[in-house]
Amino acid sequence: MIQIETNSAKETYELGKKLGEEVRPGDVFSLIGDLGVGKTVFTQGFARGLGIEEPISSPTFTIIQIYEEGRLPLYHFDVYRIGDVEEMEEVGYEDYFYGGGVCLIEWANLIEEILPKDIKEIRIEKDLEKGFDYRKITISD
Repeated sequence: MIQIETNSAKETYELGKKLGEEVRPGDVFSLIGDLGVGKTVFTQGFARGLGIEEPISSPTFTIIQIYEEGRLPLYHFDVYRIGDVEEMEEVGYEDYFYGGGVCLIEWANLIEEILPKDIKEIRIEKDLEKGFDYRKITISD
């Protein structure tokens, strides 16, 4: 387990970028954090680390955004609005989870029963006592 503290959106972005530079084909990450904690900023950096130049937005209403221009494809899921796991089957989640790209899954705790066993967790937390832009980011296997 690794814990990193950031004190600005730029630092959170840079941490995401560094991790994106290091990922391997087939890596799957759960991205956990409250609304407004910086998951999208982290993902934007992560995508840049993969060499993806296009704008990154949260796939809240589409379940998945696919970015294929980087050194590896990025499959960015947001399952916040998933009613049940059958909706994941409709988007063909297995092709993404077990393919040659990298998955980032926001709100992954809502679909725990279908997640791969070797998923890595990225948890982003605020602590307003340490400042408005402070984030504690925990990465664990």
